[in-house]
Amino acid sequence: QVQLVESGGGLVQAGGSLRLSCAASGSIFSINAMGWYRQAPGKQRELVATITWGDGITIYADSVKGRFTISRDNAKNTVYLQMNSLKPEDTAVYYCNGRIRDGSSWFENVYWGQGTQVTVSS
Repeated sequence: QVQLVESGGGLVQAGGSLRLSCAASGSIFSINAMGWYRQAPGKQRELVATITWGDGITIYADSVKGRFTISRDNAKNTVYLQMNSLKPEDTAVYYCNGRIRDGSSWFENVYWGQGTQVTVSS
């Protein structure tokens, strides 16, 4: 079993910064990729950023390019999202996502964190 635990959400004024963290724990055989998704009220969940574990290849949503940076610490099984120049439209619940193979499966499973609220005031 694998668990993803998120931290770092909160309330910030427009133009400010936050850093989200997500640590994977449990029976991890390997991590293929981890990333961040967000869901605002009345909207569908959307990809924010993702990073592959082996090569560190990143993908960003156009709306966050140049403002957000995703990174990883392989030794800690942790992914981070540094969010700068935050805008009110960034307000959402942010969910950590992991594509992870555990010790009981030959194939990767998709895991989700519990979500952390990010609110950006104007």
